[in-house]
Amino acid sequence: MATRSTDPLAGVVSVTAAGDRLVCVPSRVREFGVALGGSVLVPLWVATPLLLPLLVIAALTEYGLLWGLVWFGLGLTALAVIGLALAMVFTVSATMVRWVEFRTRGDADHLVIARFLRSSTVAAADLRRVVVVEGLRLGQRKSLEVVLHTDDGTVRCTPGFRAPLSQVDAGALLAWLTDRLGAGGAAVEHRAEVQRNFACPEEWWTPSQLAAQWDVPVGAVDELAVRHGVRSHRYTPRAVALHSPSTTATVYDPARAYEVAEELRGERPRP
Repeated sequence: MATRSTDPLAGVVSVTAAGDRLVCVPSRVREFGVALGGSVLVPLWVATPLLLPLLVIAALTEYGLLWGLVWFGLGLTALAVIGLALAMVFTVSATMVRWVEFRTRGDADHLVIARFLRSSTVAAADLRRVVVVEGLRLGQRKSLEVVLHTDDGTVRCTPGFRAPLSQVDAGALLAWLTDRLGAGGAAVEHRAEVQRNFACPEEWWTPSQLAAQWDVPVGAVDELAVRHGVRSHRYTPRAVALHSPSTTATVYDPARAYEVAEELRGERPRP
């Protein structure tokens, strides 16, 4: 029976003859397939509601002008598919990073950044900092990327479709990057980018959820929320609106609540 790997960086890092590699896009074929699939589906999704009724009417009436419009619409859709496919393939080839390899053990002398069609080399001395950026919404991770800041600019290492890098533990990744760059290397930082757009009240956190996140009693949630500026919203849940319109619930903005959770963990004494 297969045993599930306990390595938090499984599928994300690998060891080669030249050094240690951070894998962003495991499969070029899959990434190109996703790009081409999207370039076909998007134009069809837009054109189908417009062309299908026109096609039905043209078939029932056998009106030549309508058939001409149908064929014209199909031609435009085909051109849109081709144009979008070329644009997507070019974008993936030119911008996405497949992997970053840290050459030599211990302190890296240089990094090799491999894209889809070419690779480039960056001296470790030219690397200013490395930032692991987590995109958060409602307190949950929605994206992750590694950003390399060099003397020549910025390199964004974005995970491919369903790449293990998108699910990796940020702390484990930070430790691995720090170890690869060595004590005298570039600074490795973590940054959380929180989406603050107002979501449906049902998606905000209840007092019990907030208490679990903050590791405090439920009775202390409201006072802490006011003290730390966490927005609250009082509303009547749809599930009870018909039978008990006077029943209300209080929920809290998870974006700010997540930041407060990090602050509270930092304030608590370590065991």
